[in-house]
Amino acid sequence: MRERLETRLADLRRRALVYRIFPSPLGPILIARSEEGVTCVEYLVGGRDFAHSRLARMPGVEPIEDGAEVEGLYGELLDFVEGRRSRLAWPLDLRLARSDFHRAVLTATARIPYGAVRSYAGIARELGRPSATRAVAQALRWNPLPIVVPCHRVIGLSGALTGYAGDKLTLKQRLLSVEGVPAVKTAHDFRVPRDAMYVRSPDGSAYCLPSCTWIPAEPPHELTLFGSPAHAEAAGLEPCSDCHPDLHPISR
Repeated sequence: MRERLETRLADLRRRALVYRIFPSPLGPILIARSEEGVTCVEYLVGGRDFAHSRLARMPGVEPIEDGAEVEGLYGELLDFVEGRRSRLAWPLDLRLARSDFHRAVLTATARIPYGAVRSYAGIARELGRPSATRAVAQALRWNPLPIVVPCHRVIGLSGALTGYAGDKLTLKQRLLSVEGVPAVKTAHDFRVPRDAMYVRSPDGSAYCLPSCTWIPAEPPHELTLFGSPAHAEAAGLEPCSDCHPDLHPISR
């Protein structure tokens, strides 16, 4: 009897997710965590409440509303979306990922530096699945941890902002703007113009101007683009010794 009770209590603790809903410049945001780490960050736009959230519909979890455990996380998240913090060093619990592939996509996306963007195709190639661009996009569309796992830093090969958290592209553009990444509004979408971005060199050691002879005219899928020299250098890159982006900054 005692062992069964202890097993049930352990199972309840494992399934329990403590959450709270907070105001933010991006609208109401739900933050949830388990004993292992943060499990969910969810936009509740359009007047949605908890009952209509993704978390409320997740099988195998027991959401418990209690702000004490997530209050500190909220303060850090607010600092991030308002530009006062460039990193959220939270322990993450990826239990809400839908598959091992989904989990691998989230892990790869979490490695994209602050102030930088990559393509869906680039992540697919990194994972050894070059034909899985759409699967990567779908996985990030169901990202349970937006902002923390920065799917806003993943764009189309054309530079278009696509597929963010259920088509909330204005939120994606706002987050990129906070990070210093320009996104221009066109007649149909927002786009990150390649000629306004610094490019990580093919060998991954330096950052270049987009016109640098080291950069192919047609960008390979693996390219990472940075909004500023400061962000490229914060990621450990040196200015290119040929095009000298530190001496000849891009004019916007």
